[in-house]
Amino acid sequence: MKTMFNLSNLPANIPVFPLTGALVLPRARLPLNIFETRYLQMIDDVLKTEHRLIGMIQARDVPSDIGDPPLHKIGCAGRITSFTETDDGRYLISIKGISRYRILDTQTSFKPYLTADVGWANFERDLGVEENDDSFDRPKFLNLLGAYFETNELQTDWESLKEATEELLINSLSMMCPFEPEERQALLESPCLKTRREMVATLMEFSLRSQDEDEGKIQ
Repeated sequence: MKTMFNLSNLPANIPVFPLTGALVLPRARLPLNIFETRYLQMIDDVLKTEHRLIGMIQARDVPSDIGDPPLHKIGCAGRITSFTETDDGRYLISIKGISRYRILDTQTSFKPYLTADVGWANFERDLGVEENDDSFDRPKFLNLLGAYFETNELQTDWESLKEATEELLINSLSMMCPFEPEERQALLESPCLKTRREMVATLMEFSLRSQDEDEGKIQ
């Protein structure tokens, strides 16, 4: 049964899944391959809940000699919308981004995975309808995207990208492009779609300039 979320029925505590480099955004979908024993247990437990929410979160980039890396404070919760159990015991799941959240406190318990008290305030927009970007120049952006994909030898379904809504296009690129973890975190924390789109464009332009500079040095 489809669950409609609002601030009143979002849970105060959710399991968190630290996965550096993985990003889910509100209303976007992310496939995950679950194979570690503790996270298989997490999926089993989450499937028993009404909300079926997992808090995706990234670890902060810190020196390796201080122990387990601390987590970023802001993540995005996704709802399990489909799952398949493989013959070798893995879960192939798909989650749909519901809302960003802020970690208030983390807990360790008898469960093998981490849970966190979270706050949803300031992210009410995530629970609404798709965002629009009135200043979006699609032809110019797609030209930049084409150059970026060609230079980085990336493949995509161009027809689908041309027809995608502004939010789906920008959020899909934020999730699929080979950006650095800290860059992905900045995209996640962008206050609106326009800001995220500008950041994606800046990251692609920077990558293209870096490639040109490297080729110039080689020549």
